[in-house]
Amino acid sequence: MLGDQRNNSDLFWEPSCSLEVLQLRAQVYASIRAFFKSRCVLEVETPLLSLASGTEPTIQFFETHDQRGLKQHRLFLQTSPEFAMKRLLAASSGSIFQLAKAFRQGEVGRFHNPEFTLLEWYRIGFDLDALMDETADLLVVLLPSLANQKARKLPYKTVFKDAVGVDPLSASVTDFSAAADRFELPDAKSICGQDRSTWLDFLFSCVVQPVLVNIPLAMIYDYPACQASLARLKRNDKTVCERFEVFVKGIELGNGFFELSDSVEQSDRFDREIAHRQHGGLPAAVKDQRLIAALEKGLPHCSGIAIGMDRLLMLRAGVDDISEVLSFGFGRA
Repeated sequence: MLGDQRNNSDLFWEPSCSLEVLQLRAQVYASIRAFFKSRCVLEVETPLLSLASGTEPTIQFFETHDQRGLKQHRLFLQTSPEFAMKRLLAASSGSIFQLAKAFRQGEVGRFHNPEFTLLEWYRIGFDLDALMDETADLLVVLLPSLANQKARKLPYKTVFKDAVGVDPLSASVTDFSAAADRFELPDAKSICGQDRSTWLDFLFSCVVQPVLVNIPLAMIYDYPACQASLARLKRNDKTVCERFEVFVKGIELGNGFFELSDSVEQSDRFDREIAHRQHGGLPAAVKDQRLIAALEKGLPHCSGIAIGMDRLLMLRAGVDDISEVLSFGFGRA
């Protein structure tokens, strides 16, 4: 091109990972498929492009447009295959899994790439405890370092209170701010403001997760209700929700829910998140009315989880940066 003075030899055309890691990824995927085949879980595929987006204020989507005649339509690259997979569940697919690409804006770093791979699966008739057990079974297969290691299931309230020194369910924003001062986290107040959920995420990431480094496999459950996302609130305690996250040596690998099936409540949650995005000046999200319609038809009782495959491969390969397990990491694609 005229005006482009770069020599092609200066471009990073080579892969960012080794051939051995490419082979390891293929082996891990084969193990995943064998694991679910042995349990009669169907592999599915869903679209990457959708007319609707996720609404969570903490997750930013990629948007494009499709011209049809004189009208232009917004399209979104999926941040997770969750909504489409739940539509399959409502259509009587039975238990399903998928290895899928997902896309999130602004996520670049040691453990983040804007394009990444998720393993997501849903089990009909499973409660959260059964899903935690199956997740542990799979991780022991995929990560040999976990052989003979028993998963530790720990309540969110306990690990948070032990590490931070305040009760995450009853503490005020002022209490969280004081805790941030004790741990010398000067940016906390400007980042979190008066948003309770943001404070919980911030303190968990900065204070609690480092403590989990000493636990080979941890399942943290009973998250605060304000962080329910698409999980049910606990029947006998509405201050917490039926959600867990899995950590291997302090690295977050997955997020699981006993799935919310109430279409009215899910629609209300989407509306609140859309309003939160608008208040924060974030790009407008489009509520997935097809998901709401599927929930109205009836979602079977099920639990589901998404596992970050690139982070899992980092652990398996013993590397320190996500680019080292991607064929072409950020900036080389």
